[in-house]
Amino acid sequence: MHRDKLIAQVKNEYQRLADAETQQHFGQTTTGLNAEVYYENLLNMVEKEIDHGTFDGFHSGKEVVEAVAKDKNKWLSDWKLI
Repeated sequence: MHRDKLIAQVKNEYQRLADAETQQHFGQTTTGLNAEVYYENLLNMVEKEIDHGTFDGFHSGKEVVEAVAKDKNKWLSDWKLI
């Protein structure tokens, strides 16, 4: 899949997830971050990985988001820096 298209799909997926989260629920599960900031940080890391070719074998943005959700350490080289 073309990387620009994959980035656009990933952006849509993370926006959908951020919109679905309630601030109250998210605040209970993740300290110090609201849903928008959390997903924006993830998006930035995923975009960097897409640009580096990490997800070139993936067929959709949803597939990328699901893989990252299952194992951030595997897919996001910057995850350990947080």
